[in-house]
Amino acid sequence: MSEKRPQTYANHAKLVPLFHYVVMPLLLINLVLALAGLLDGITLGSLNQVGTGVAMLLAALFARVFALKAQDRVIRLEERLRMERLLPDDLKPRIDDVSTAQCVALRFAGDEELPDLVRRALDEKADQKTIKQAIKTWRADYQRV
Repeated sequence: MSEKRPQTYANHAKLVPLFHYVVMPLLLINLVLALAGLLDGITLGSLNQVGTGVAMLLAALFARVFALKAQDRVIRLEERLRMERLLPDDLKPRIDDVSTAQCVALRFAGDEELPDLVRRALDEKADQKTIKQAIKTWRADYQRV
């Protein structure tokens, strides 16, 4: 297997080419064609095509969102366990205050900088983007769905 390129804030977003560039455009085209079919007259068949097009598009979107949400929950658990191991005693009682979104961002932080980033995330109520941009030593996550 080829060597994976180093991950950074600039290139860490996951695109699934078949999903983003094939499935979603085809589902959108299908829905547009179904909607265009309504111009010929509203019939039970044309309404069924529009409903089916909407349902298929929503099913694809929800499949993606549900997979990401499930993964976020696993990341939250992994990061809480890591924080329990790495944070100083004064921060450990605040682990439950770290939001899932913050955990998802903190997973990219190296062990050495995690305590400072957690403190900053909690004190400043930092969002994902702010946390990710503050990371100096990036831990790659190639397992993202």
